[in-house]
Amino acid sequence: MKRHGLFRGLAPVVLLLFVVACAPSMGPKETGGTIIGAGTGALLGSQIGHGKGRLVAVAVGTLAGALIGQGVGKTLDQADRAAMQSTAQQALERNPAYQPGYWRNPDSGNEGSITPTRTYRKANGQYCREYTQVVMVAGEKQQAYGTACRETDGTWKIVN
Repeated sequence: MKRHGLFRGLAPVVLLLFVVACAPSMGPKETGGTIIGAGTGALLGSQIGHGKGRLVAVAVGTLAGALIGQGVGKTLDQADRAAMQSTAQQALERNPAYQPGYWRNPDSGNEGSITPTRTYRKANGQYCREYTQVVMVAGEKQQAYGTACRETDGTWKIVN
């Protein structure tokens, strides 16, 4: 009887280890997110059902939490966003068209660039610049296009 209870308690741990071991080269933030997400999912799953239904709910909660946590761990952290925003302000203010500005966070390995492509002046006199932005997060390239306009305080604000 005690072995059966021990198995129920270890099942989420074994499932978590399987998920982490099978995941392709996760970084520390992804691993941490996976573990925290799996633990939270297992806890929530343990509140559902009775008997075998509870064990299934714990397993499903562990897997769902691990996947959600891994996705959160892949996102840009605060230092990434700060480097990206600083580079965007500088590139939009100083770089000629088609000259990119680059940023890289050595702690996370994430990096990117922002390249102004066209500058124009609106009827109200406000300067705007179109740009392309490339961000590499966990080896995955993401690209965006947008427009930023200079505010009265000299900062650039993304408008779309």
